[in-house]
Amino acid sequence: MISARLQSGRARGVGIACLSLAVAVIGAGSGGALAAGQAAGIPAWLMPYVGEGPGQIALPVLQRARALYIQKASQGIVSNPCYFAMDATRPNDPGSSGGRFYIICESQHSFRAISAGHGGGRNLRGVADFANGRRCARHFGNAQDSELTTGGSYVTAETKTSFKGYYRVAANQDAAFLRSFVQFDGIGETANARQRAIGGHAAVALKGVCLRKAPSSPYANHDGYVPFGKLVDYAGGRSNGCTSWSLGDVRQILSMVKDDPTTLYLYPEAADVSNVARAVAAGQSPARVGLYWNASCLKEIGAPKYWSRQTLEPVLAQYKLDHPAPPPRPTPICEGSE
Repeated sequence: MISARLQSGRARGVGIACLSLAVAVIGAGSGGALAAGQAAGIPAWLMPYVGEGPGQIALPVLQRARALYIQKASQGIVSNPCYFAMDATRPNDPGSSGGRFYIICESQHSFRAISAGHGGGRNLRGVADFANGRRCARHFGNAQDSELTTGGSYVTAETKTSFKGYYRVAANQDAAFLRSFVQFDGIGETANARQRAIGGHAAVALKGVCLRKAPSSPYANHDGYVPFGKLVDYAGGRSNGCTSWSLGDVRQILSMVKDDPTTLYLYPEAADVSNVARAVAAGQSPARVGLYWNASCLKEIGAPKYWSRQTLEPVLAQYKLDHPAPPPRPTPICEGSE
């Protein structure tokens, strides 16, 4: 169930009065989830969206996201009427899984689930393999240059828009590709988000870039050239650790957070990953011992793993020393551009 009732005009009131601090209770089954949701103060209109089905948000994810939002709103850090949550244990399967990034505006009785990409990780051949598949994430971590997703608490910050190049939109018609990036500021485990350049952006990129002569372009370099390439949509793929949204969804998100920060809670945190991994190793069902992980992805990945920066950053640093990057190659001139 996906509601598209997000209104274009946003009320400025946060509506804290209708919220109460969420408690970390995970109910067993739908009846337990309902009781836990009611105990946590989750409003009745939101409860139909709580669950593990398509277009729903798992109860522990919602509880933590609400608690973070309430805390930051009460501190005066955010006044946005909406907040975000993401469940990176769910599959990244646009169009069929119902989405795993959530836009929740309680004062407007509005809930929407959209697709979002997770960090792809890396395979340091012969050293360490922490690469993630396209559909389900197994590896998580907060190490610099790991390209892994880090679960925990964030607040949206400034938005930066940069020119990436031109691409063809029709016969003899090109368009400038300007991609916006929403910086996330992390809290606690995610505190190095700015250092890692972690944020959100559209899941699109220019590929096969060459330089084309266009001296009249406002983006031309000192020699009169601009980058030109093919626009590739990777909404069903992976990112370099950031949260990536479809081109259609990113416009709405950008408009919501422009000059109006809000919170994002991203599940799972390091402790969640470790606890589920221990349960699996002991032959236990995570759900039966009060832990949450999406069942479909858990079956696919076997067991999750968290890579701390203390463990992984020395490995990455040594790998970089042992495998220095080749000197950068100049971008080629587009055929027929001279």
